[in-house]
Amino acid sequence: MLAKIVRFIKGEVVLCVSALAALLSMLVTPPTAGYLGYIDWNVLMLLFSLMAVVAGLKGSGFWNRVSGALLRRAQGARGLAVLLVALCFFSAMLVTNDVALITFVPLCFAVLGAAGPGCVISTVVFMTIAANLGSMATPIGNPQNLYLYSSFGPSFAEFEKTILPWAGLSLVLVLLGCGAIRSEGSVSAAAKAEPLKTKRLALHGGLFALCLLTVLDVLPVWCAFAAVAAACLVFDREAVKQVDYSLLLTFVFFFILAGNLAASEAVRAFIGGKMAGRELAFGALVSQVISNVPAAVLLSSFTENWQALLLGVNIGGLGTPVASLASLISYRLYARSAGAQPGRYMAVFLAWNFAFLAVLLLAAAFVF
Repeated sequence: MLAKIVRFIKGEVVLCVSALAALLSMLVTPPTAGYLGYIDWNVLMLLFSLMAVVAGLKGSGFWNRVSGALLRRAQGARGLAVLLVALCFFSAMLVTNDVALITFVPLCFAVLGAAGPGCVISTVVFMTIAANLGSMATPIGNPQNLYLYSSFGPSFAEFEKTILPWAGLSLVLVLLGCGAIRSEGSVSAAAKAEPLKTKRLALHGGLFALCLLTVLDVLPVWCAFAAVAAACLVFDREAVKQVDYSLLLTFVFFFILAGNLAASEAVRAFIGGKMAGRELAFGALVSQVISNVPAAVLLSSFTENWQALLLGVNIGGLGTPVASLASLISYRLYARSAGAQPGRYMAVFLAWNFAFLAVLLLAAAFVF
């Protein structure tokens, strides 16, 4: 029994930490019926809908078909590596950074395994950086964007005006960084594409369109949630099973934590005073310790400068392995692969992540 508990804690560190933090915050603000008001139900409904739909699209074979077609056009190890990095950058805008890495990192092992461990490590590191930075470009690219977009309520145009220049700069930096990838051997041909499940693709393609209409404020959130939940329960229960419920629960705990801290005048005065005018730096710094999703939830209660906070928590996804949960996903995938060298991987990961973090923070400091 104890061994199972230890394994659970190791596998769900962020969930357990968020639960503990929420419990401790109850010492500051004792539980009341007002706790329900802390929770942003729109964020939870939309996040559930997107995760279910993305799982369904992946299960339809759509992403494998697209990636396979692109990889067959690439030339040599460098070309394959750059293409994999680009796939992570652009796909993360629509299917989130987590899903992009879960989909394409295993493909990296298949097509670049013979190019040598150094090539694989560098490619996975740049794929991770690309997914984290590419996902900042849209409100649905990652959970922190979805939360801040829903919480502060900017228009879609305002959101894109704020973030697109930084996504563009990030793309340039990532592509320049890919020049450091070196091949140590030959490469394999792309794996044969899986059969396309057209009915599943049509179902989830339509549901994804509903989610986009919700993001664009054309439809209310509950409408997309009801449609996705009903359609998946009737036609594709497997998609519902693949939803990351621990992430949803983590959000609930951090909503409680943020609400309790915001309800305390002493806490508000301390964090609000320290953070005023430093939202960018605070977002990036706090993300290094508790990851950028909870950092966005926590700090949003203490500022109205959503633009600086948005950029801070997105740039803050770089740096330490815990700064973005997506980084932990790619590390776990690499560590379990044949011939993995976790120590070497972590050294390369930290060097490039902190280099990108420093460059982007320095550039952002001139604007915010």
